Amino acid sequence: IDVARERLQGRNRIGTTGRGIGPAYEDKVGRCGIRVVDLFDEGVFEKKLENNLVQKNFLLSQFLHEEPCSKDEVIEQYMGFRKRMKPYVSNTSVFLSDAMNRDEKILFEGAQGCFLDVDHGTYPYVTSSNTVAGNACAGAGIGPTDIDYVLGVSKAYTTRVGEGPFPTELEDKMGEKIRERGGEYGATTGRPRRCGWFDAVMVNHAVRLNGGDGLVITKLDVLDEVERIKICTGYQHDGQVLKVVPASIEVLKACEPVYEEYDGWLGSTRNARKFLDLPEKAQAYIKKLEDFTQTKIVAVSVGSDREETIMIENPFR
Repeated sequence: IDVARERLQGRNRIGTTGRGIGPAYEDKVGRCGIRVVDLFDEGVFEKKLENNLVQKNFLLSQFLHEEPCSKDEVIEQYMGFRKRMKPYVSNTSVFLSDAMNRDEKILFEGAQGCFLDVDHGTYPYVTSSNTVAGNACAGAGIGPTDIDYVLGVSKAYTTRVGEGPFPTELEDKMGEKIRERGGEYGATTGRPRRCGWFDAVMVNHAVRLNGGDGLVITKLDVLDEVERIKICTGYQHDGQVLKVVPASIEVLKACEPVYEEYDGWLGSTRNARKFLDLPEKAQAYIKKLEDFTQTKIVAVSVGSDREETIMIENPFR
């Protein structure tokens, strides 16, 4: 369904990964979704599957011109899933509550960027769920007062995979250079990521939406050979300079970035293990990002290996 609908959109496609995330969330909100707990009751699972396939197979065959699904094939496949999954299924809220009562440390990790959030992102060029930090509570079944610290993660430049507006996008040799040096290809699909200069307007917006306490800046080393580096500090639109991300996707598409430009450090950062080991201009760049985002930068990475992360302030302390 996901892939076929995207194909019908043609030039107006969203850029979905085609993994069925959207249709799954539609079923959830439409209150016809099949939950994990249903998988462990064969009678319930079969009944819900039958009800779903009435609609799904009509959509597949009559509108999308795809082959319908076989109920028996789905049941056989998912009974295999049931056996493999059962040891790992639990009441997540109770599991986490018990862990907190034992004073254990819990780390939640978001899998998507803030601007892919279905409510707060660049809709409709978003995923189908809430990706902001607050959804850790709704998704895991804990209260908001249980969250002690929110750590944001941003690259030293900006990327986007899929369609949608991207004010600082570099559609030139510099964009290609950043993509190749940073290995910027989608983790799920392998699609080339779109690359651009650091967008402080978007990062500020993300910090506010997520209640960010600190920031990690990754992939600083990707900029090691860049002579002049830019930071977007605002958007030019209709004679005004905007300092916040506009709600209208059409306005955002029409925005032009306002930049501040700095000399690059033109030297390797890969061997730095402390902040003061970085070239002075690299240190200055980090300080500028800190100023523009108004958020403490607690770590900087200069490579993908664990020891290549410079810890300025331990956020887990």
